[in-house]
Amino acid sequence: MAQWLWRSTGIAGLTLLAFLGTGCSGEPAAPSCPDWVQWQDFRTVFLSEDGRVIDRGSPDSRTVSEGQAYALLFALAANDRAAFDRILAWTEANLADGDLTARLPAWLWGRNDQGEWGVIDANAASDADTWMAYALIEAGRLWQAPRYAALGRLLADRVRREAVADLPDLGPTLLPAPAGFQPGPDRWRLNPSYLPVPLLRRLAAVNPDWTPVIASARAVITRSAVGDFAPDWTAYGAETGFGPDPEHGTHGDYDAIRVYLWAGMMDRADPLRNDLLEALPGMARAAAANGQPPEKVADGDVVRAVGPPGFSAAVLPYLSALGRDELVEQQRLRLEAQPIPDDSYYQRVLGLFGQGWQDRWLRFDRDGRLQVRWEPACGA
Repeated sequence: MAQWLWRSTGIAGLTLLAFLGTGCSGEPAAPSCPDWVQWQDFRTVFLSEDGRVIDRGSPDSRTVSEGQAYALLFALAANDRAAFDRILAWTEANLADGDLTARLPAWLWGRNDQGEWGVIDANAASDADTWMAYALIEAGRLWQAPRYAALGRLLADRVRREAVADLPDLGPTLLPAPAGFQPGPDRWRLNPSYLPVPLLRRLAAVNPDWTPVIASARAVITRSAVGDFAPDWTAYGAETGFGPDPEHGTHGDYDAIRVYLWAGMMDRADPLRNDLLEALPGMARAAAANGQPPEKVADGDVVRAVGPPGFSAAVLPYLSALGRDELVEQQRLRLEAQPIPDDSYYQRVLGLFGQGWQDRWLRFDRDGRLQVRWEPACGA
């Protein structure tokens, strides 16, 4: 009910002071819309005025398509449409030669050996491209903006055509890029962290051609694990199956940490959630033994036991999914005592995902749809 406050003026009678609880139209006032402080801090440090995510810790101040894609998702989760539009505009103009409907974005942009700024490597990164397509599709749904959704679907369809190969015994499988990851006629290099199941489910909902990629993603993640740990990279052969990657062996560190993150963020009702968690108990075991996630494992053994604080943020959903509440609290306390460094782009990204999930800024439902904390009444 509306509440009126009055006071007596002694001469003019009663004077209206305020009308509480309603807007000027007499309707209930719009709810207070929360601010995602972590996103605002990230935006201040890493996002340029024109929408470029700058890796401040790199010697060449580079930008990667992954960073642009993640920033689109975070801007959507924060209900920051102005930032979303700037990020999208810069990405299209600089990584896709002005047209995301016609080509996949280049994965690396920065300053070359001649001191000139521009695309350094035009090959695409399929993890970045699927996250970008997903963010656009979900922006179209949540902000009721058909243009975003259409662009996202076109981008996802192009990834499906150009970066998915039919591998023996695996079926349609997402390669890390359209080119460069098939070293032999029956040999491929794969990256398990490029295969977040919720994204694949959402892409399959808008294009059923993505559906078999979900099954291959499960196989890659569960069958490439070494000693209960996820590797950064894995080699796959028609006759040999999964084995050490020729460049990285069985190491698992800065790529692999995302495998645990994506598995932990899956909805409880996702039928593949338990399969993935059961294949990857090594990280929880190591965190319990050392009090924090390791930075690096190899051949199933911990090589560097103390991971950076961003790794503690990344494993929050994973440890929560396993019901290891005591380890969740341990990582939370570590992050309070040892915050993620301000200038560490990748660790800050891990923090936005892991802590953002914990604080319900972004979650996935059973079908991969993005669940956000802000209400539709907050607008765009």
